[in-house]
Amino acid sequence: MASLEEPLRGVVGGKAAARAEKAFGLRTTGDLLRHYPRRYVRRGDLTDLASLRDGEDVTVFAQVANVTSRRMRARRGRLLEVTVTDGRAKLALTFFNKVEYWERQLSPGRHGMFAGRVSTFAGKRQLAHPEFKLLGADDAGKAAEYAAELIPVYPATRDFSSWDIEKCVRVVLDTLGEVDDPLPEAVRERHRLDGLAAALLGIHRPADLAEADRARTRLKWDEALMLQAVLAQRRRAAAALPATARPARAGGLLDAFDARLPFRLTAGQRDAGGIIAADLARVHPMHRLLQGEVGSGKTVIAVRAMLQVIDAGGQAALLAPTEVLAQQHYRSITDLLGPFGQAGRLDGAEQATRVALLTGSQGAAARREALLDAASGAAGIVIGTHALLIEHVQFADLGMVVIDEQHRFGVEQRDALREKARDTRPHVLVMTATPIPRTVAMTVYGDLDTSTLTELPAGRSPIATHVVPAAERPRYLARAWERIREEVAAGRQAYVVCPRIGGEGTGGPGSETDGPAPADTDDPGSFPGPDEDEEDGAGPRRPPLAVLDLAPALAEGPLSGLRLRVLHGRLPAEEKDAAMRAFAGGQADVLVATTVVEVGVDVPNATAMVVMDADRFGVSQLHQLRGRVGRGGEPGLCLLVTEAAGGTRARDRLDAVAGTLDGFRLARLDLEQRREGDVLGAAQAGRKRSLRLLTLLSDEALIGQAREEATALVEADPELAAHPVLAAAIGSLLDEEQAEFLEKT
Repeated sequence: MASLEEPLRGVVGGKAAARAEKAFGLRTTGDLLRHYPRRYVRRGDLTDLASLRDGEDVTVFAQVANVTSRRMRARRGRLLEVTVTDGRAKLALTFFNKVEYWERQLSPGRHGMFAGRVSTFAGKRQLAHPEFKLLGADDAGKAAEYAAELIPVYPATRDFSSWDIEKCVRVVLDTLGEVDDPLPEAVRERHRLDGLAAALLGIHRPADLAEADRARTRLKWDEALMLQAVLAQRRRAAAALPATARPARAGGLLDAFDARLPFRLTAGQRDAGGIIAADLARVHPMHRLLQGEVGSGKTVIAVRAMLQVIDAGGQAALLAPTEVLAQQHYRSITDLLGPFGQAGRLDGAEQATRVALLTGSQGAAARREALLDAASGAAGIVIGTHALLIEHVQFADLGMVVIDEQHRFGVEQRDALREKARDTRPHVLVMTATPIPRTVAMTVYGDLDTSTLTELPAGRSPIATHVVPAAERPRYLARAWERIREEVAAGRQAYVVCPRIGGEGTGGPGSETDGPAPADTDDPGSFPGPDEDEEDGAGPRRPPLAVLDLAPALAEGPLSGLRLRVLHGRLPAEEKDAAMRAFAGGQADVLVATTVVEVGVDVPNATAMVVMDADRFGVSQLHQLRGRVGRGGEPGLCLLVTEAAGGTRARDRLDAVAGTLDGFRLARLDLEQRREGDVLGAAQAGRKRSLRLLTLLSDEALIGQAREEATALVEADPELAAHPVLAAAIGSLLDEEQAEFLEKT
């Protein structure tokens, strides 16, 4: 009898095992049995052929309607065209070789499964030379219930078809012996879950859909519990690490800063600040995620926390993903602190600290001064990009690390900064302006405590968002440029955002750079928009519009006479800083930029934004971009320019962004449209492979229950010694390198 660790070669044979490994990396019987069916079909339940899209690799269940053959005009030989139907729509199957052989098999009336890539030829949808398996040829004497049997349809390739996979699975199930169950019996009983053996049989060979659903629920629990157990172990281990307590000190910099603030903190800011202050006062490191809407005031909370650390004798480092954002943080924090950030200078307060900026493209003198201020402790706050991570950057007493937009940094980069603390671990605050649905927070950020800001500070103006269908109504685009001129005439400013820089290179959709970016550029590595093709409604995919092409066209055309500046990641640091300073200081009317302006850029006088090729961006990215306007007293306007046709997925996304300012609602929509791997991201590589059935939105309740169960298990038994099968299953999911990833997150 085979076990789940048995090599496939010894069970299904060498040829089938080789195809399974080549197609999907399946090496053992357990690997194969965790290659789950995508869906099920019944005889008579034919595929909706009208729903097929060009370019899709599909397996369809249909009936042969008619068969014709003819001589080919341009080459020797005959062509066989078979028409299959679901009773409504039709699909052509074309065969070029062994025509007589295929013609004998594919007689009208036969039902079958047909697999291939959808294309269109001469106005007809077709599968060219598909793989197929015919059904029902010898079923006349079978029992009636055989006609209702569910047929699993697996993710497949041309060389390893769904029916090949089904055949291998049947062999494995027929030879499978006893299997150890990783789910503790008490958990199974509490949630009325099947055993593992029954679940594997139920998902691959279900008697009905109810049995398949029970099996899927049970196998989702395996994934959720293992992941949450790992995260619970990480939270527990982190809580046991030593950190220097940084309690608040009466009469210190923080009190002086609060007294100078020109506005009142919102209730949410006060609550989050109080929780963070309590975390900092503990002797174990804080690991907290601070998330909030665009413009919800996260920076002020971070500054107050950093000042508490400085009052307690430590330093704080703020890691930003781009130079533009690092410089923006430096300017805004310096302005917020005023004289309290000018220690040792004539305009400095008696009780003050310094703020240092460290980026990769600084001049030698400025860089040397920043390094000395960090190493001596003169700079209580050190702001930087990846340049903070290099070995010779030293701190006198690093007590806190603030990471802005964590999803843009690799695990190794984040860990390198934490390692700069001397004897104990620093407190860590992660900030994100990308709203995160609860289940993503529980999963992707499951080893962090979470605080959320939902209200906007007083004085923030509403933002009106409109879709501009440039292809359908060119006059609307002309009107968009007129609106920009009107805003500038009223003394205000505007952004124009493009997906690409331009010039040499071939950056893809949503790409800030056009080629490989150097280590310290403004390539944010941001979430791209969902993969799209012509079927997504954007028409033939011309190259995305580029800053270097559009800016001169605007200057000579619809925005002639206005003061335009350009900003993108390939500019030298001094030119980027000069462009931002000119725009922030009102010496430029319009900033034509890439997504370097997506987060952190704060120009209250900017009231309008035009996003070109808006369908090339993801939902959350568009929400971030429009957050750059409406930051002062005047209402904001965001115009999403697209050539996507009405009724397409691309247009639906833009309509959704235009229809709400609720970032959390948009984040759920964004998540629904992403593949699971996109959600988890490259930095979560140690977790991605384990999620085959679990979906972060639809399984929200299940993930929450699994988190509770995993937390209780780990609290009672941190090493899971009483649950060796669960511990071993977790170990098999995480090889040494992946475990190190989780260790460092």
